[in-house]
Amino acid sequence: MNLRCVVVDDSSIQRLSIVKLIKEHPSLTLLAEYKNALETKKGLNEVEVDLIFLDIEMPVINGFELLDVLSNKPQIIFVTGKTEYAFKAFDYDATDYLQKPITKERFNLAVAKAMDYHKLKFEGNNAEGDHIFVKSNLKKRKVYINSILWIEALGDYVKIVTPDESLIVLATMKSFEKQLEEYPFMRIHKSYIANLTKIKRFNSKHVEINNNNIPLSRNKKNLLIEALDEL
Repeated sequence: MNLRCVVVDDSSIQRLSIVKLIKEHPSLTLLAEYKNALETKKGLNEVEVDLIFLDIEMPVINGFELLDVLSNKPQIIFVTGKTEYAFKAFDYDATDYLQKPITKERFNLAVAKAMDYHKLKFEGNNAEGDHIFVKSNLKKRKVYINSILWIEALGDYVKIVTPDESLIVLATMKSFEKQLEEYPFMRIHKSYIANLTKIKRFNSKHVEINNNNIPLSRNKKNLLIEALDEL
């Protein structure tokens, strides 16, 4: 499970330090960084975000005022050099409040809180979420669509990989392409179907999902770029 996050801070030095911590964390995916609230508000209309690392003191519109105008609020971890805003921050249901300079240990603790909250929310949504049934080890299993990281061909079988387990199923890749055609999945290689929402980064040969490199066919790269742009 990866949290898609953005950094909002008017200081380029502070943004750089937070970006570095995000890139070093295996459960975070950096989508963008913004230097002011107006830029952020526009950017959040174009990407789906799970977590914002948000500075409070910014010119023109501060962090609190930004949250006042957001219709869909992701989790917030406030980042500031002052302690005086702490009580007000939690009036905004902040996940955590980090005081600059930020240590890696304190940063990781805040991220762990965000992960726990996201997991509870994710599991709650999954209670009635879209799913498929598969037969693995002679048992019928319910698999939630959003939990699938990728599907891999194994001869006459396929392997369904989720963050928690891998299921071996007697089936074809074509059958799964059909079942998942209305969801953000794509056949990126003759032996792999990837959940596009789980892709952290990619190059000409691989996509990275959950710290695993999955082969990408050369003729699929442009199609992948188009598909990711449409998410």
